[in-house]
Amino acid sequence: MKKAILTNHAPAPIGPYSQAVQAGGVLYISGQIALDPITGELIMDNIEAETHQVLKNLGAILEHAGLSFDNVVSCSVFVKDIHLFSRINEVYAQYFNVEVPPARALVQVSALPKFVNIEISAIAQV
Repeated sequence: MKKAILTNHAPAPIGPYSQAVQAGGVLYISGQIALDPITGELIMDNIEAETHQVLKNLGAILEHAGLSFDNVVSCSVFVKDIHLFSRINEVYAQYFNVEVPPARALVQVSALPKFVNIEISAIAQV
């Protein structure tokens, strides 16, 4: 059985998908971008601010499901410019400051929704 997770503390989906789906003791979180869920505005001042907003959105979904960043076992990070890797990592490490950080893939892509610079999806253990 699967259950959709939806919170007003993260941006509403901009297509035919769920913010997250819980199935079989696993939470699959859709890719999050730097949309402020309150204003609907993109946070794109710099890659640090953008990454913080993406991870805040991810955290809001985790919290709504009764989880935290400690439950995350894997992340997929999509970036428009691989040269931003070290700056993204500095912010990312603030959220995944755990004994066993999640597995991760980080890839450069040619474009992302709304032409943002970063998108992160995650898988968490329930």
